[in-house]
Amino acid sequence: MTLRPVQGIVPPHILRHVAEHGDDVEKAAARRTLAASDAIREERLEGPMRSAIKPDPRRRIYDAHSIFTLPGMVRREEGAPLSSDVAVDEAYDALGATYDLFHEAFGRHSLDDAGLRLDATVHYGRDFDNAFWNGKQMVFGDGDGRLFNRFTIAPDVVGHELTHGVTQYEARLRYRGEPGALNESFSDVLGILVKHRMLRIEARKATWLVGEGLFTRKVHGTALRSMKAPGTAYDDPVLGKDPQPASMEDYVHTDEDNGGVHINSGIPNHAFYLAATEIGGYAWDAAGRIWYVALRDRMRQTTTFAQAATLTAQTAGDLFGAGSVEEQAVVKAWDAVGVVADATRSRAI
Repeated sequence: MTLRPVQGIVPPHILRHVAEHGDDVEKAAARRTLAASDAIREERLEGPMRSAIKPDPRRRIYDAHSIFTLPGMVRREEGAPLSSDVAVDEAYDALGATYDLFHEAFGRHSLDDAGLRLDATVHYGRDFDNAFWNGKQMVFGDGDGRLFNRFTIAPDVVGHELTHGVTQYEARLRYRGEPGALNESFSDVLGILVKHRMLRIEARKATWLVGEGLFTRKVHGTALRSMKAPGTAYDDPVLGKDPQPASMEDYVHTDEDNGGVHINSGIPNHAFYLAATEIGGYAWDAAGRIWYVALRDRMRQTTTFAQAATLTAQTAGDLFGAGSVEEQAVVKAWDAVGVVADATRSRAI
């Protein structure tokens, strides 16, 4: 059995801040979420086996009925009609949109590239303020209704968490420090592309907000993270202030959150935003393809920001030509966030 970290979309620093500064109901919900997350981390979760299946999405949505038990009761399977539960149907649609991005844009057949069924559980726990990939399936809380809405409301959250599954099969980026921040960033990048593709929105017209819609009107904030302007997504007395840096100049050195994986991911996030908007058009066509191929073929467990910059630049050159607009945009983007990319370096990193 393999111990796999549980990577929730809501960073622990937000939940801890709510547990200290929220009202009694908000504190209780945040503490339950943190306690449940800690319990899940102690479970030994083994990734599912690859299987050769024809290239069609296969989905199964379960209902946990507000208890902390997985997977729950089956509510909707592939091809079944709409249910009477909005969370079930949102999860079903977002799983399909994520499958479509990987299959139609990148030629990947589900998370394992071999037709893995996409399972998800909704209504997990009571007032559970998070969503996560546990190594086998997606899990969605309903939120507390005071600070957080239901977590199926944002398709990029679904795409983010499922991309952790892709990373689990490919680069297996170590979940600490710079490799861990890259792990989180690749999930933000490919997750937001799920939303962009669903909305058919071009890079230069997008908001680049991750988790837009998760906060209730009570929160002073627009989303969990901003790829366009890291550090500006929220500033709230209960949730705290968005701590993400946009460049290496402000890199946060901390032992919390596995070395700040949810914080310093703002740096590679911003690099992707800059590259995608410099290239223009639909971000999944060029920038997204570059990032996906680099993740699939070139990233390793210990890849650093500098290595990621070089590898994405090399990938851009291989896909679109040395000196191409795409390669130049990638090099320029990493340079803008204080990371040097050398597209001419050896691929053996």
